[in-house]
Order: sequence, then structure tokens, then C-alpha cells
Amino acid sequence: MFSDPRLVKGHLLVIPKRHLERISELNAEERKEVFEVLVEFQEKILARLTPGCDIRSNYRPFLKQSSLKVNHLHFHLLPRESEDELYKKSMVFERGVFKDLGEGEAEEISVLFK
Repeated sequence: MFSDPRLVKGHLLVIPKRHLERISELNAEERKEVFEVLVEFQEKILARLTPGCDIRSNYRPFLKQSSLKVNHLHFHLLPRESEDELYKKSMVFERGVFKDLGEGEAEEISVLFK
């Protein structure tokens, strides 16, 4: 379905039928179906709309539900092109947000995932 409000022209949402909040709650059949739909529509975006496409899913239980945040698993397909509206309004500022991986940081965090 179309996202309303949208971030960019052609912003689509892929939403599982069953109410879930996290990707890990999808069963194997649902995962397969969701990712098949994501691939199908990403390819349509790339063939017919823009040369790039971001796929995003957010899990932010610390934010209250609103018109911009819904407590239901969904994936955003964002048609993208060089220096598009989204880049100019927000992503251009990411340059100052990214940091080099600190010495020992990967090992420190890796321990948490064992």
C-alpha cells in the first residue's frame, strides 16, 4: 500500500496480515511471503521509477504510537535517486553522524551476541 504520509514519491509499505511488531515474530511462511513481495516491488521500483530503493523496518517500542509511528510490523520501500528530496532534507546530515568503528568496539559488542 502507499504510505500516507510519505517520505518520497512512490513510498510503499509492505504489511503482514497478522498483527506483529517484530520481524522475529513472523513464521517461516510469512517471512517467505513478505520478502517475496519486497523483492517484487523493489524490482518494479527499479525498473519503472528510480535507480535505487531503500528497504527499512523500524522497531521502536520506546516511541508512542502516532500518525508517524504504528505498533505493527511493516516495511518501507523508498524509491531513491542521487540527491533526492529525502537526501537533501535529512540524509545529507548523516555525514556528521557516522563514526569509524572504534578499536575494540566490534569485540565488545560481539560478546553480547554470543
